[in-house]
Amino acid sequence: MLDDADRAARFLALTGLTPDDLRVSLNESATLGAVLDFLCAHEPDLLGAADALGVAPRDLAAVRERLSS
Repeated sequence: MLDDADRAARFLALTGLTPDDLRVSLNESATLGAVLDFLCAHEPDLLGAADALGVAPRDLAAVRERLSS
C-alpha cells in the first residue's frame, strides 16, 4: 500500500499518523482498523492492496468487519 507515494501521503494525512507512528503501532488493532478503513473507503486502493497481498478484496473487508464487532 505504501509503495505508492500519493496513496501513502493520503493515508498519513487522513489518519494523522506519522511514518514512525505507523511502524511502532503495526501490531495494534486500531492501526490495522485504520488501514482497512482507508482501503475499504476507496475501491482502487482496496483492489490494489488485495492484489499485492494475493487475497480477495472481500477478505480484506471481512477482516475490517470482524475488527469492528
